[in-house]
Amino acid sequence: MKYISTRGHAAGEQFCDILLGGLAPDGGLYLPESYPQVSATELAAWRNLSYPELAFVVLSKFCTDILPEELAPLVSRTYAPQVFINARAGQWIEDITPLTTLGVERNTTLSLLSLSNGPTLAFKDMAMQLLGNLFEFVLKQRGQTLNILGATSGDTGSAAEYAMRGKKGVKVFMLSPKGKMSAFQTAQMYSLQDENIINIAIDGVFDDAQDIVKAVSNDHAFKAAHNIGTVNSINWARVIAQVVYYFKGYFAATKSNDEQVSFAVPSGNFGNVCAGHIARQMGLPIRKLIVATNENNVLDEFFKTGIYRVRTAKDTHHTSSPSMDISKASNFERFIFDLMGRDAAKTRALFKQVEKTGQFDISNTPEFASIEEKYGFVSGRSTHKQRLLAIREVFHDYKEIIDPHTADGVYVAFQYLEKGVPMIVLETAQAAKFNETIMEALGVNAARPDAYIDIEKREQRVIHIASDVNAVKDILSKNI
Repeated sequence: MKYISTRGHAAGEQFCDILLGGLAPDGGLYLPESYPQVSATELAAWRNLSYPELAFVVLSKFCTDILPEELAPLVSRTYAPQVFINARAGQWIEDITPLTTLGVERNTTLSLLSLSNGPTLAFKDMAMQLLGNLFEFVLKQRGQTLNILGATSGDTGSAAEYAMRGKKGVKVFMLSPKGKMSAFQTAQMYSLQDENIINIAIDGVFDDAQDIVKAVSNDHAFKAAHNIGTVNSINWARVIAQVVYYFKGYFAATKSNDEQVSFAVPSGNFGNVCAGHIARQMGLPIRKLIVATNENNVLDEFFKTGIYRVRTAKDTHHTSSPSMDISKASNFERFIFDLMGRDAAKTRALFKQVEKTGQFDISNTPEFASIEEKYGFVSGRSTHKQRLLAIREVFHDYKEIIDPHTADGVYVAFQYLEKGVPMIVLETAQAAKFNETIMEALGVNAARPDAYIDIEKREQRVIHIASDVNAVKDILSKNI
C-alpha cells in the first residue's frame, strides 16, 4: 500500500516510511491512495476474533511493508491482557474493550465501549501502546534514533510517555498548556522521572502547543537535523490503530453483519472520529458518526453550517472536559480531502484560506449537502451543566460513573437515537482522571487503581516556558 498527502505530495511512500515523520513535506497529512475494502466474507470471519487477532487483520491491510511474521507478535505484545487492567476489579482482563449495555432507550440499546483500560486510563492507550512498539521495531531495523515532539491537552501526552518510556532510541518532548489539565492528568505526566521523557509546560492553550509542533515539523532542515517525529493524532499509525475498536464495538453490539450501528464520539482534534470514518469507508456498516463537542464547538459549527472557523487562544474555553478544549482540529483535513473527492488542490486551497483568514465556508456546495447521506456525519455540543446532568443520569439510571468527556458523548448521543439502531458511545477515560468534576456531579470520589492512589503527591519534573517556537527548539537542541 502506498501513501499520499492531502495536499498533493505523492512520493509513494509505504507505511514504515511515513511512520516516523508525521506531516508530509508539503504540510499535508498522509492517507492511503485508496482505502482497503473489507468483504462480506472477511467481515463474517472477523466477528469472533480476539482483540489482538482483529488488530492484526485490520492493520495488515495498511502495514503491507511489515512481514506478517513480524507484525503478528508485535500486535500480540501490544494488546496483551496484562497491559490492560480493569480499573474497578484491579485485574487483568481478556476483553480489553468490553461493551457495557446501559439500557434500552427509545427502542434501541445504548452502550459504552470501554477504551480506558490501558496504563494511563484513557482511550489514547489503544493507539499509543502500538505506536511505541512500532517505533522501536522500525528504529531497530533502520539503526536510527527518534526525538518525538508532541502536544497534549491531557491524555495524549501521558499515553505517549507511558508508551515510550524506556524505549530504545526514543526521546519524548511533550508540550502541554500550563494550568489547563486536571490535577490527575498533570501528575500523571510530570511525575515521570525517566531520562527519555521531557515535559514542557507553555503559557497558553493546547492550540498554541499544537502550533509549535507544526511549526517545528514544517522547518524541514531542523526536523531532519534533529530526527524529529510526532505521536500526535496526525500520525497515521495512531489513526489506523483506532480503526480496530470500531470493528470490535460493532461485533459486540450486533448479532449479524446485516445490522447497522451508530457511534457517538467525544471529539476535539477529530482523530478518534476520523478512525470511525475510515472504518465506514472500508465497509463497516456504520449508520451515523456523531461528533460530540463541548463549548469549543468548532466541529459542531462546521457540521451544522458548513463553516469551519478556528478560534484564537483567548476565544478557546477552559472547560470541565479539558482534553477537548481544542479549536483547530488537526485530523479534520483528512476528512475534508475525502469530502472534496480526494482533490488535493481543493483541500490545499481550503486550508491555506484557514491560515490566512481563520476559516473557510463550503455551506453552499454540493459536497457539504452530501455529508450526512454520504458519510453519516452529524454533530452536537454540550455545556458544563449538561455534562453534569449526563453524569448524574448515567449514575442514577445505570450505576456507572462516566468521565466528563464521555458525558459529552452520552448527552449528544440521546439526540440521535433511532429505533433498532444500536448506539455506542466511545468511552474516553476513567472517571478518576477528572475527580473534581465527579465530586461536583455526584458528591463521591471516582474509584482509581491502587497504582494511582497518591499520584498527585509525587515529585513532578517539568520545564515552564512562554509559548515560543524558538524556546522549544532551544530545549530540543540542548537535550538531544
